Amino acid sequence: MERFFSLSMPWWEFIARAVVVYLAVLLLIRLTSKRTLGQATSFDLLLIVLLGNSVQNALLGDDISLGGGLILAATLLLLNALTGRLSSYSPRLDKLLEGEPVILASNGVLFGQRLKAAAISENEFHSARREADIATLAQVRLAVLETSGHITFLDARQ
Repeated sequence: MERFFSLSMPWWEFIARAVVVYLAVLLLIRLTSKRTLGQATSFDLLLIVLLGNSVQNALLGDDISLGGGLILAATLLLLNALTGRLSSYSPRLDKLLEGEPVILASNGVLFGQRLKAAAISENEFHSARREADIATLAQVRLAVLETSGHITFLDARQ
């Protein structure tokens, strides 16, 4: 029962590890993807699961205590809330963390280089277009990859 509550390292080390891992993973995710969870493919879901497993030891070290896990959980939730709060007050930080919208198509012309830069295949783009109830590329007045990872379409017929 003692092992259940006994920390294997000082409490502040859990917090320091959580801060470092949170910032590193945030940076890596920011650099590699704009997809939202609702648009995640099975590959993205697999990546999320493996990513969580891969940073587990960096967070916990050899600790298996309840207290260590709770300190980590509280720290990660606090960091996430703090990041959101700071982004809402600082347009510069928001732009750094979230990026900027990208125009993917305009007046029926698809910008292939921008799709590639955003790691979106033409199939994904056309699937999103059909989901937006736009039958053809010619009907696309504007297609924007939002900072959330969602593609917004403006229909030329409207």
